Amino acid sequence: MNPYAKLTFSLSLVLGTAITISSNHWVAAWTGLEINTLAIIPLISKSHHPRAIEATIKYFLVQAAASTLLLFSSMINAWHTGQWDITQLSHPTSSLLLTAAIAMKLGLVPFHFWFPEVLQGSPLITALLLSTVMKFPPITILFLTSHSLNPTLLATMAIASAALGGWMGLNQTQIRKVLAFSSISHLGWMSIVLIYNPKLTLATFYIYCTMTGAIFLTLNITKSFKLSTMMTSWTKTPVLNTTLMMTLLSLAGLPPLTGFLPKWLIIQELSKQEMAVPATIIAILSLLSLFFYLRLAYYSTITLPPNPTNLMKQWHANKPASTLIATLSSMSTLLLPLSPMILALI
Repeated sequence: MNPYAKLTFSLSLVLGTAITISSNHWVAAWTGLEINTLAIIPLISKSHHPRAIEATIKYFLVQAAASTLLLFSSMINAWHTGQWDITQLSHPTSSLLLTAAIAMKLGLVPFHFWFPEVLQGSPLITALLLSTVMKFPPITILFLTSHSLNPTLLATMAIASAALGGWMGLNQTQIRKVLAFSSISHLGWMSIVLIYNPKLTLATFYIYCTMTGAIFLTLNITKSFKLSTMMTSWTKTPVLNTTLMMTLLSLAGLPPLTGFLPKWLIIQELSKQEMAVPATIIAILSLLSLFFYLRLAYYSTITLPPNPTNLMKQWHANKPASTLIATLSSMSTLLLPLSPMILALI
C-alpha cells in the first residue's frame, strides 16, 4: 500500500475515534463512527485476496446497518425528548435500539457472526486494530449512556457472549479466529458490569487491549497464523515465545498475572450488587476460554508436532522484536502488584 494512503487512513482512524469519544451530540458521534468505518475498510482489503475482499464487504454491511440503527435510535429519542445530547437517552425504545446497534458494532452475541470471519480475512495488524481501536468509540458511547440501558438485556447478552466465545473457540485451529472468540468472551465480562461500574468496564478494556496488542504483535513477528505454524515458531524466537505463553495465560485470567485483576474486580462488583448467580455463571463459563488459552500456550512453547510437518522450520525471525512488544508483554503479566493504584483510579 502507498505510504501516503496508509498515513491518510491511519490519521482518519485517529480522527474518527477522537470525534466520537469527545462528542456530546449524537450526529457528531455517528460521524466519527462512519469515518472510522471508511478508514479501516482499505486496510482490511489491502491484500486483494478473495477472503480479504469478502471480509471487507461483511464488515461494511454490518457497520453500515449498525450506524443506521444508532442514528435511528437517536432520532427517536430526539423526537420524544427534544434532546440530541448523548447522556440524555431516556426513551425505552431508543435505549433498546442503541443497545442492539452497539452490540452489532462490537460483535456481542447475538450479533457476533461477522467478527471471526472478518478477523480471519484481515492481516494481523488490521486484526489488532479491529480488536482494540475500533471497539473504543462504541464502548465510549455505552459508557456515556450506561445509566439508561436495560440491565437484564445487557446481563443476558454478556453471559451469552462469555458462553459462546468460550464454546466456539474450543475447536478452532486458526489463531485469529481463536482470538476473535476470545474478544467476544471478554466483551461479555465488560458488558455485565457496565451499568454498575462503568469505570471498571473501561479499565478492563484497557487491560484487554494491552494483552491483545502484545499477542498480535508477537504473532506478526513469528508469522504464526495456525496452530501448526505456532508449534514450530519457537525455533525463531524462543524468548519471545515464552513471553507469548505468559501473555496468553494472562489473557486467560490466571493469577498472579495482570489478566486476573479485571475478572477479580468484576466478580467482586457483581457480588456487591447482589448478583451472585450471574457472577458464578460467568466465572464458570470462563473455564471454557481457559481451555483454549492453555492449548495455545502449550503449543507456543512446549509441543512439537507429533508427525512430520510440511512447513519449513525457520531458525531466525524475519524482523527483530520491538521495544513496544517488550513493554506490552511486561504490562500484560506484571501489573497485578499495582492493583491498589488501579483500584484507587477506578
